[in-house]
Amino acid sequence: MTPVHFSFTSAFMLGLMGLAFHRTHLLSALLCLEGMMLSLFIALALWVMQFESTMFSTGPLLLLAFSACEASAGLALLVATARTHGTDRLQNLSLLQC
Repeated sequence: MTPVHFSFTSAFMLGLMGLAFHRTHLLSALLCLEGMMLSLFIALALWVMQFESTMFSTGPLLLLAFSACEASAGLALLVATARTHGTDRLQNLSLLQC
């Protein structure tokens, strides 16, 4: 395993573990998701550059565009949650309450 491959794998796994174990606030969950998406973007971009293939060159850009849409939707949910519930703690959120 090369050091570059190890660093991107460990960055993705750290984001996944942060999402799984430290789910106290919605903002921290969104930041972990964003870190995972950015590590996937950089890994995919380096993979395309390594194989020098123009056929897959739009893949990293599409992933980055979807990541930006995911981040904006997450921030909109964070603002809506903070306005209605007064906090972004995930323990206070319930699907049974409106």
